[in-house]
Amino acid sequence: MFDIGKEYNRKSDLHEIYSGQSQGGISTPAKYPLIFIFTSDAGEQHGYKDEYRDDGIFWYTGEGQVGDMKMTSGNKAILNHAKNNKTIHIFESTKSAHVRYIGSAECLGYHEETRLDREGEDRTAFVFHLDINSSAANNEIL
Repeated sequence: MFDIGKEYNRKSDLHEIYSGQSQGGISTPAKYPLIFIFTSDAGEQHGYKDEYRDDGIFWYTGEGQVGDMKMTSGNKAILNHAKNNKTIHIFESTKSAHVRYIGSAECLGYHEETRLDREGEDRTAFVFHLDINSSAANNEIL
């Protein structure tokens, strides 16, 4: 489906084909068993901080720029992806309108942290623990 390390145009290669939300970090195409997650250093200004941990798990900040994050929409989709038979696919921003495919992922759980929101106020943020599989053989759609 997607090639590890390949760069894609977010609009023409992803959203025009699969639909889903074209803005933000989580996209949930309604007609496909997919969840797209987009990570970028640019999100740090809004209280987002995504990072690989020493154990290889990727910590991904949930959605919501102001106030406490809610377990709805994209956040709920990530948490319940296995139960809903949806595959998470992770992309990182490379340049304007382009993303590089990192791999598919499984959500192992999440924790909450106090972080600043877009307005500089403390809020509760969700940090998802994702096990990324960057093996090409395991990134196909059923």
